[in-house]
Amino acid sequence: MSDYRAPVKDMRFVMDELAGFRELSQIAGFEEATPDLADAILDEAAKFAGEVLAPLNRTGDKEGCKLTPNGVTTPNGWKEAYTQYREAGWNGITSPVEFGGQGLPDTLGIVAKEMLCSANMAFSLGPLLTTGAVEALLTCASDELKATYLEKMISGEWTGTMNLTEPQAGSDLALIRSRAEPQADGSYKVFGQKIFITYGDHDMTDNIVHLVLARLPDAPAGVKGISMFLVPKFMVNADGSLGARNDAYCVSLEHKLGIHASPTCVMAYGDNGGAVGYLLGEANRGLEYMFIMMNEARLGVGLQGIAIGERAYQQALAFSRERKQGRDAVTGEALVTIDKHPDIRRMLMLMKSRVEACRAMAYYTSGLLDRAHAATDADEKKRNLFLAEFMIPIVKGGGTEMGIEVTSLGIQIYGGMGFIEETGAAQHWRDSRITTIYEGTTGIQANDLLFRKLMRDQGATAKVIFGEVHATAKALAASGKPELQAIAQRLGVALKAWTDATEWLAANAKTGLSGVLTAAVPYLHLAVTVCGGWFMGKAALAATAYLEKGEGDQAFYRAKVATARFYADQMLPLATSYGETVKAGDAALAGMGDEIF
Repeated sequence: MSDYRAPVKDMRFVMDELAGFRELSQIAGFEEATPDLADAILDEAAKFAGEVLAPLNRTGDKEGCKLTPNGVTTPNGWKEAYTQYREAGWNGITSPVEFGGQGLPDTLGIVAKEMLCSANMAFSLGPLLTTGAVEALLTCASDELKATYLEKMISGEWTGTMNLTEPQAGSDLALIRSRAEPQADGSYKVFGQKIFITYGDHDMTDNIVHLVLARLPDAPAGVKGISMFLVPKFMVNADGSLGARNDAYCVSLEHKLGIHASPTCVMAYGDNGGAVGYLLGEANRGLEYMFIMMNEARLGVGLQGIAIGERAYQQALAFSRERKQGRDAVTGEALVTIDKHPDIRRMLMLMKSRVEACRAMAYYTSGLLDRAHAATDADEKKRNLFLAEFMIPIVKGGGTEMGIEVTSLGIQIYGGMGFIEETGAAQHWRDSRITTIYEGTTGIQANDLLFRKLMRDQGATAKVIFGEVHATAKALAASGKPELQAIAQRLGVALKAWTDATEWLAANAKTGLSGVLTAAVPYLHLAVTVCGGWFMGKAALAATAYLEKGEGDQAFYRAKVATARFYADQMLPLATSYGETVKAGDAALAGMGDEIF
């Protein structure tokens, strides 16, 4: 498996030119996020990811985790790497200063997270879930619970989990059976089983803070009767020290296709009298609070797809520059490296351009969240939050689907050797395959985009995005440069396909629900494709400005323009076919029952 080298130059370009990082340091609360500090953080993150985490990726995959009588053990080197991660302060980089965090923008934090995910996806899952749990506690925990748990979680001394899924309750959380019984001291006894709990148990920290969905005795049926409880692995004494072991145990580890080094646990709560838990926020609002974690987690999982795609691209590129096969079809040169063959170059550019497009979407979304959190004007806060929430299913759905396709291309470039585990190319695909499933499948992201985000404000937020895409196409067309005008033409056609499909969905939402639901995933792919073209167009404009001024790394900027043109030529034409698929709805299935299968 090749080394991982964080693409710091591209990351910084996207931060500054597409996500608006420069402007963030002018916003109250983010004054310390200076360019010099950003450079230092990215350099250190790249070093830690490349030198500490990346070497453990392959060995962790081979060793996996083990369930012992004393709990779950992680692969060799995991504990030591986590200690370095924690002591360097990476866990609290974007968390509030009042609880020991550094208070830096998410737009900076997401870049460090991408590096960790690329270097070692299985390792990165633990911190990802902890960050989500911290967000939930900041939003709905009592002051007492915040004082007890937040500082330890933000420092990384304790980790966090989210416990939703049960054997009978996957995507349909209305079926949750876990229960919580009130106690005289104000606590609760929690009973139930949860499955697929990432880092539900491990040996890297002294305590684990589980956030668990369960029902109170008098709770309403369905999702309106779900509450959220904080259930620690070890009880916490009044002085902050750890006390007795709580009745929350990992009883089994799942045997998975990928992410072998991430412990995926079956958790049993209350098998020995009841797990002590504490109600978070108000009763029966647990699902609402959990979605606070879910938004953070979904953006993070989209980033995982991007990160694993980057790692697969780097490995495929390195291999293609070493592997010699065949004659150059153009020059006639004998026995050339395979990166000289047009189809290999096409696949490499598909990998590169799609990763860069999705990276821009993810960083842009983080920038929106930063602006929403920092805004003092209510309208500005709402606008940025709505835009971010509109983009999250696009990033999650698009980044993860892209990651699977790009890691598959990596195997294809390797040829037969890609099918052999020892090369490491297959691990990237195996690891990526979960990303379109957990934290909401691609179908769930599509429905979220369509029904919760597109239609909640009668399409107003979508129209803002459409306007931004149109403005980018207009700027490209007005540039006077043929390569940018070619991008503009493709982007304009793709945008028309998106707006037409959106109008069709709006017109059929009430009278043709089955067709609209059938069209949801193609609509998501359409949105991802056009948004990718939008950001690649913006990147081409920014790079061209530097080329005209003769500033910076000219080869890098020329590559940015060429990559944007490649995306426009190879990916944006798909928008038209996605649009036609959306408008076809379920017409082919009209009048057909199960006999069609």
